[in-house]
Amino acid sequence: MQWEVVIGLETHAQLATESKIFSGAATAFGAAPNVQACGVDIALPGVLPVLNRKAVDCAIRFGLAVGGDIAPRSVFARKNYFYPDLPKGYQISQYEAPVVSGGSLSIRIGQGSDAQEKTVRLTRAHLEEDAGKSLHEDFQGKSGIDLNRAGTPLLEIVSEPDMRSSAEAVAYARALHALVRWIGICDGNMQEGSFRCDANVSVRPKGASEFGTRREIKNLNSFRFLQQAIDYEVQWQIGVLEDGGKIQQATVLFNPDTGETRAMRSKEDAHDYRYFPDPDLLPLVIAPAWKDQVQAAMPELPDAMRERFGRDYGLSAYDAATLTATLDLARYFESCVAAAGRELAKPCANWVMVDLAARLNRAELDIAQSPISAVQLAGLVRRVGDGTISNAIGKKVFDALCNGEGADADAIIEAQGLRQVNDAGAIEALVDAAIAGNPKSVEEFRAGKEKAFQALVGQVMKASKGKANPQQVNELLRKKLQG
Repeated sequence: MQWEVVIGLETHAQLATESKIFSGAATAFGAAPNVQACGVDIALPGVLPVLNRKAVDCAIRFGLAVGGDIAPRSVFARKNYFYPDLPKGYQISQYEAPVVSGGSLSIRIGQGSDAQEKTVRLTRAHLEEDAGKSLHEDFQGKSGIDLNRAGTPLLEIVSEPDMRSSAEAVAYARALHALVRWIGICDGNMQEGSFRCDANVSVRPKGASEFGTRREIKNLNSFRFLQQAIDYEVQWQIGVLEDGGKIQQATVLFNPDTGETRAMRSKEDAHDYRYFPDPDLLPLVIAPAWKDQVQAAMPELPDAMRERFGRDYGLSAYDAATLTATLDLARYFESCVAAAGRELAKPCANWVMVDLAARLNRAELDIAQSPISAVQLAGLVRRVGDGTISNAIGKKVFDALCNGEGADADAIIEAQGLRQVNDAGAIEALVDAAIAGNPKSVEEFRAGKEKAFQALVGQVMKASKGKANPQQVNELLRKKLQG
């Protein structure tokens, strides 16, 4: 039997606020256990929650970015369950009336020109508080509870079950991760738990309209684990069904050491949590003026910027998508173009996507930590563009700039004597010397071997220490050999 995979993701994005969603306690990562949990967070008698306005701003931003409906009136509810890291015995969340409904996210599956576009629909995004954290190591067989995260503001983003492979799920998670960072509502640090996914996975016979029974894989904090967990779970479910068994709805955990999922508990439904409106919190009312205020502060969104890069700079869809992977990268590129000139947009894109990207990847640096500024790179692009240096010499100048050997490309070119040789007489002398000194290569070229021509070009460039204008060398050498 052929099977179809059905995947939906629930993503928790920690919102970029300095204090918690219902208290003034700090949200900074890395504090000693239980020093950032105040009376509201641990539910001491008599305390009352007060909503953090900035958390609502973040939710509005997200709703605007995905084209969702922002509720003029939404309600906070108590989600009741009992676990040691939940001091109140309930979590404040939103249920029947979330702050954002609907919306969608465009994703790209695959690389380069072969990439496919797909739209994933969103069900909702709602505000809620995080729970604490149970620690099971270094406690001599006991568990510890750290309540620092209790009350940390989260936006839970729920997709429709529109994904049909682990590759699509990862593409969606990456796109969502990039978006929340782009609009500044989440730092996206997966190692610190700022962005984590739960994957709802089921399988059904190909062509069937009804969904299969889903199992929810909890707390996946890397894209690699997300893909591995889904792939294993899919094969496990298919194996059970093909052996005549039935899938039981459950919450499961992924073990990255074994690459396997295992059931943690039977999956609860909404009625198991006994949701009811929180009596300590008034309904959240978002007036049109509030939404307009947030809209005015929004950055240009990735899709709009990609379209503009294609229209204004003549970039391909692939180049535009690569350069808008993050807002910092897009801004770096535009600063480079502004300094170099719009006619050099494509060369700027190439230097950013190839040479700079490779340098940053090797050093494990982000674009914000680039050792060469956008203005410095623009100066280099101009000198390659006007023929002052060749592209090959440009790479040497690029390395020198990254190593701090000069303030700009011009200074390095002059200090190291790298200016390109464009004098026709000087180049002709080098070409004549290469022809005279390499009779075998000349003979092979005239016999139809193009590689021999490149060998002769290489001899000329070697003799000029890479400074001869490559275009002139090619033209003159071919003219002399064919004359």
